[in-house]
Amino acid sequence: MASNLIAEQLNRLPNSPGVYLLRDAEGNILYVGKAANLHHRVRSYFGAGQKLSPKLLKMVARVADIDFYVTASEQEALILELNLIKRHHPRYNVRLKDDKTFPYLKINTKEEWPRVYVTRRVEQDGARYFGPFASAKSVRQTLKVVKGIFPFRYCTRKITGTDSRACLEYHMGHCVGPCIGVVSQPEYAEVIKQVILFLEGRQEKIVRELQSKMDRAAEALDFEKAALYRDQVEAIDKVVEGQRIAATVRGEQDVIAFSQDKDQAYVQVFFIRNNKLTGRESFVLQGTEHEEPHQIMTSFIKQFYSSSPNIPPLLLLQYPVEDMTVLKGWLQSKRGAKVALQVPRRGNKKQLVDIVAENARQGLEQLKIKQLAAPKELEAALAEIEKELHLPHLPIRMEAYDISDIQGKAAVGSMVVFERGKSKPAHYRRFKIKTVSGANDYAMLHEVLKRRFKHLGGESSTPDTWAIVPDFVLIDGGKGQLNAALSAMGEIGVTSVPIASLAKENEEIFIPRKAKPIVLPRSSPGLQLLQRLRDEAHRFALDYSQRIRKRETFTSAFDNVPGIGFKRKRALLKHFGSVQAIREASIEELAATKGMTESLAKKVKESL
Repeated sequence: MASNLIAEQLNRLPNSPGVYLLRDAEGNILYVGKAANLHHRVRSYFGAGQKLSPKLLKMVARVADIDFYVTASEQEALILELNLIKRHHPRYNVRLKDDKTFPYLKINTKEEWPRVYVTRRVEQDGARYFGPFASAKSVRQTLKVVKGIFPFRYCTRKITGTDSRACLEYHMGHCVGPCIGVVSQPEYAEVIKQVILFLEGRQEKIVRELQSKMDRAAEALDFEKAALYRDQVEAIDKVVEGQRIAATVRGEQDVIAFSQDKDQAYVQVFFIRNNKLTGRESFVLQGTEHEEPHQIMTSFIKQFYSSSPNIPPLLLLQYPVEDMTVLKGWLQSKRGAKVALQVPRRGNKKQLVDIVAENARQGLEQLKIKQLAAPKELEAALAEIEKELHLPHLPIRMEAYDISDIQGKAAVGSMVVFERGKSKPAHYRRFKIKTVSGANDYAMLHEVLKRRFKHLGGESSTPDTWAIVPDFVLIDGGKGQLNAALSAMGEIGVTSVPIASLAKENEEIFIPRKAKPIVLPRSSPGLQLLQRLRDEAHRFALDYSQRIRKRETFTSAFDNVPGIGFKRKRALLKHFGSVQAIREASIEELAATKGMTESLAKKVKESL
């Protein structure tokens, strides 16, 4: 139930476009929003029977005051909303993480000797700005690439052309030396022109001009200058080749997609210019829990392009946006020309959006790993595992086991090790199943655990790493797999090592002597660490099984060929690359392989 103050404020809201601010009892801004009609929009949070997300229900319960600004239009409201979000960082708004002024590359072409440098201020000064970039690291990497191709000045010294000596940049070929007068202003302006064309994605035009200059220099027998132009062309070609993408899309566009996990979303923006990927940036949005995809997309576009001086004529989006008319009008006013927003459903454009979405998904996974790898996060995760699984102490060393086979063939087991929450590949071990035939995961797991833990009992002389007693053992599987492992360890007297299994379908954790599984929240750092441990054991086992399968497939193809042993098999495979290529080769080609004769080649052809 809203307080009397809130009820009175709701009644007095105007039927006008504007921006509203919801505050808590201490005056802190909880949320900033824009509205075409303030009266209707703000009342929608407090009306009886409103279906609000858990996030909004929590927010509304804290609202103690409402403030607002009336604007002349929705577009003005949008601009004011962006400025207020950027200034106050309200807790319940979707917002860019570590929101600050983005870095750009700046070239002031009105200067006599323009520089190319990094700035965080975009001014209406007639200069060219390229960006925004996600981080200082990202813009520095771009600057490094550009400097490696074009010899422009980076220093801040006053250029007179009469300096007695040049700096190291000139001697390294990274600057044409205007300070010592070896280049004229028109010549230097040509270098800056090429830099601008490169940053605009128009590399083909630069290459044509450089090739023309190279030809003229060669005709004039100025081979040193011709070689310089040749090196520039080759460097640009390498960059261009790395920018080409599989999807054929014409024109200029930014492609935007994201992957969401609870209260954060990882956004990827691909910048496409002239059928090339000229750059890409990634951003993290916070406050996305319980937000719909179209709300997240809208929030990102507003915040990203509010500070971007370069808006292309087309935005390809993974999801539609809210307030399409207002948003499009705002973008067009910033660009000074038409801007289209599309959510492609088929064809090359859809293929391109899918590529960006997959990059976003992979980026989010890497981000989660990095976040979980932070010392505080790892300590919290280990402490949670200790508490929830009733372990005797913190699980500093954890081992995980899995089985992989293909219908009982190429059966292997894996053992992976994490210490203090981080993988320790040097202690990983593989097991080729020896005593079990057919598909029987329980029996295979029993064999693997027995072979591993017999080393603790002193039954064999082994490297020291085998003798380390783990603080915790995790089995990939359910209760059946757990019992198989317990049986194996019990047979050799290892009963003091804590053990559990993690079933993939519902992420249930089974421990001995407890009928019901332990279920941790999906956001739990402890569960996420156990998932990483389990998944690493699965990956390691699968990789080994596939390698064995390939080796056995190759070997079996030659089993019935008399006179072909291991060395000749290896020589044939090395020379031809595959069994299929060997089948298709002529007798003469086979006979020419090291160690082969014509008679052996005929036998291979007959057998294969």
